[in-house]
Parts: sequence; C-alpha cells; structure tokens
Amino acid sequence: MDQIIKYIEEIEDELISIRRDLHQYPELGFQEYRTSQKIIDFLNGLGIEVRKVAKTGVIGLLDCGEGPTIALRADIDALPIEEKTDVSYKSKIKEVMHACGHDGHTAILLATAKVLRKFKDKLSGKIKFIFQPAEEGPGGAEPLVKAGVLDNPKVDHIFGLHIEESLPTGVIGIQPKTGSAAADEIDITIKGKGGHAAAPHQGVDAILVASQVINALQTIISRQINPHQSVVISLGTIKGGYKRNVIADQVEITGTIRTTSPNLRNMIPEMIEHIIKGITLSQRAGYELDYRFGYPVLINSSELVKEVKEVILDIPYVDNIRYISQPSMGAEDFAYYLQQISGIFFRLGAADSSEEYYPGHHPKFNFDEKALKVGVALFVYITLNIIKD
Repeated sequence: MDQIIKYIEEIEDELISIRRDLHQYPELGFQEYRTSQKIIDFLNGLGIEVRKVAKTGVIGLLDCGEGPTIALRADIDALPIEEKTDVSYKSKIKEVMHACGHDGHTAILLATAKVLRKFKDKLSGKIKFIFQPAEEGPGGAEPLVKAGVLDNPKVDHIFGLHIEESLPTGVIGIQPKTGSAAADEIDITIKGKGGHAAAPHQGVDAILVASQVINALQTIISRQINPHQSVVISLGTIKGGYKRNVIADQVEITGTIRTTSPNLRNMIPEMIEHIIKGITLSQRAGYELDYRFGYPVLINSSELVKEVKEVILDIPYVDNIRYISQPSMGAEDFAYYLQQISGIFFRLGAADSSEEYYPGHHPKFNFDEKALKVGVALFVYITLNIIKD
C-alpha cells in the first residue's frame, strides 16, 4: 500500500488541475459534452475500454481477469447558479457553476482509474467507472441502469461518494443503512368559481380552499405519521387570483414530499388525496392532483459497511469514520443503483476550517482540495479489498 499512497501523492497536482479545469467549464445535466469528451480522452490515454451511454454518460471498464466486478460512480453535471467566489479557477460559463462538488467527484474517479490501471497486477476482477450525467436533474442514474450499465459484466457491488462540506477533511461519513430520502413532486390545482368580492356566497373561493388544504396537509406529519419516521412536506409555490376585488376561481400549488421509508412513501399520495378530496367536497370546489415519484430512498448495505470499516481506517489520510444515524433529506439518484445491487454511498469530509462555510448549491460554495486525494485513496483501497489478486 505504501507504493499506492506514494503514487497518489505524485499525481495530486494533476488531480487538482483536472478538478479546476472542470470547475471552469461547468455543464448542466445531459449537456456535459466537453466534460464527457475530457473523460473519454483521459480514459483512452490509460488504455481503458470506453463507451458512451445515455447521451453524455461515459463508462470505463478495466479488465483485470477473473473475479468480482465492482462499479465506482461519479456524477459530472453542474448547477444553474452564477458563481460568486474569488478563486482563480472561477466558472467561465455564465449562470452555470459546480456548486455541489461534482467537479471533485469526477476528478477523483479519473485519478482512481489512473491509480488502478498502474497497479492492475494487484487486481483480479473488473472495475466499471461510471461517469453519470444529470444527477441534479432530471436524473441520470435511472437511464443508465435501464441502458444496462450494471450488466455485461454484471456488477456485484457499487460505490459512490459525495463531498461533504460539513465534515472535516480526513473524516469519512457513513450512513449504515438509509442514506438519503426519496424526493417526489406534487402539483395541486384547486378549482373554484369566480365572482365579485362583495358577493362571496355566489362563488367558490379557491384561495380560501387552498389555504385550508395547505394547513391540513401538514397534519399528515403531525397526526398520521409515526414521529420516529422522517417526512417533509414542503409547498414551495402558490399562484391564484387576478384582482383584489374578484373571488379567485383557481389556485395552483406545487411542492415536494420527502420520505425515508419506501413503504411510507407509497402511502403518502393516498393520504394527500384523501385530505384534498374531503376539503374541496365540503367547500363545493374541485381539484386536480399530480403526484410524481422522483428519486427513491437511498439504502446502503449494512453488511458492506461492516466489511470496509477496517479497510477505511487503514488509509493514511483518514482520521476517523463518522457514522451518521440520520439520513439526509436531500435526494440522491445513486439510490437507483442500490435498488439493483448492494453498495455504499460515502460522505467525503472536505471542510477547510480556515475558510468560511458555504453549503452546497450556494454561489460561494467551495471545498478543501486536500480531500480529493482522500477520495481517491478511499476508492482504491475498497477496490483492492474486494478484487485483490
């Protein structure tokens, strides 16, 4: 392992340079043409088999003979945010920014491929490098799964990571089971009857009905759900009405529903419709409900978590493992892979105590670049543990 750590140290400057190049040219979901070409060129330079999938996705395959197959995944897309940092490698693309660390994830996986290719003789098995588009939306993991990225050869385990700016560099965060909530979308249209504000009895006030619906939906959490279960119902927009002296005939409400239990997730739409139907019926109003399932609940393999614990603690860059009991309520489409095969989604500590803290999706977001080599070592050590010769 000393040779491997020495080599990671040797390529650290290249690793940082790759990340900064990607940071300057961010691309939105399924528009990552420059990024995917950079990935292809890099993997081709290593002699790794490459194929494109799902428009801008890239899959690399390193064949090290007979043995298990594992997959390592990085998301490659950016966000529609105008960057407001002062770094020399600031985004050159107007209103697009790597504000969630995906430039770091991509650089980590490319460097991992370089390290594993160099030490191929220590491996017995196959590694798939999955460079996935559109994690931030509309979602790239599901199309890749449908395209068969976990087959031919069939993947036994998959691993991914996310830069975690709330954890110090050198700390690996692991959620032993549930890692992230499912995130679904809801559109509600309340249909009333317009009229003059001076004669409300002649109309059906859609705004009044909508307000009752909004308040009642929150009782699902407080009165219908076990308090030990995590559910968030957030209604983000409400639009209705035309003039101050006219009874509104229609109100549109949109929001998101986040749950950490697959079973509970499947029950929520019926609970919501039961409330809306009851209120609108009592007020002589109508409604339309569009409930769309989004990213599923991310569930890590507790068995694999136990298996890799000592491996992670052997990494010289790792200070400790932090087990996180509460799942993130933010969704992550890595969950689609974990619906098919076992794996782990790690939280890679990347907070620099000397810098002011800005969370992901903030226009001043950044992370400690020393965490990049930690991520590379994490992927390499886990790979060697599973498919070592």
